[in-house]
Amino acid sequence: MNRFEKRVAAADWAAVTAEVDDYGCALLPRLLTPAECAKIVALWDKVERFRATVNLRRHRFGDNGDYRYFAEPVPDPVQALRQALYPRLLPIAQDWYAKLGREAEWPSTLEEWLAICHGAGQTRPTPILLRYETGGWNALHRDLYGDKVFPLQVVINLNQPGTDHTGGEFLLVEQRPRAQSRGTATLIPQGHGLVFTTRDRPVRSARGWSASPVRHGVSAVRSGSRHTLGLVFHDAT
Repeated sequence: MNRFEKRVAAADWAAVTAEVDDYGCALLPRLLTPAECAKIVALWDKVERFRATVNLRRHRFGDNGDYRYFAEPVPDPVQALRQALYPRLLPIAQDWYAKLGREAEWPSTLEEWLAICHGAGQTRPTPILLRYETGGWNALHRDLYGDKVFPLQVVINLNQPGTDHTGGEFLLVEQRPRAQSRGTATLIPQGHGLVFTTRDRPVRSARGWSASPVRHGVSAVRSGSRHTLGLVFHDAT
């Protein structure tokens, strides 16, 4: 078991599952050390490590921020965390789809699942490095890149809240069945992960289980800079 698998295994996965079931998101323990966070942040200026850069303001996705999709080969810490997290998230995903009466097509390993994505034409890697400067924010959205979707993903804060930045809370907004939307705001500690809903999740209703649509974003960074690592478990077309 490598160090990333040990850190992922250290989470109380019963508690994480219960919280994700209740709120659509849950904090994970520290997955990256401050030194490891700094090394990933330092990759930002190595443009050859990325396949694309998206400016939030230009695309009207937000303001004063950018995100970059890693190119193959994805850096070792990033891919190792993806591989360690996938089997822990898989039982939650399978349970959700069973409740919603959907077919769960995900195999037991990330490699097998990505091969299915690639066979469907989703061949571009989706791990993301994001940077927000003062005043930066990200509009509510979903990270969907094709028909093949894994219903959970993880974001890791690479900076120290209160020291490197203020503001920049992670936002999750859930459209409840026949009710007004519910919002959740989380300030993620440095190096810790937050697992959250990619597209929708099951909630109880008068008719059984219903799919509750979910979107996520980032509140305005009041000062400083905020870098995050986004781990999506399906590739893109």
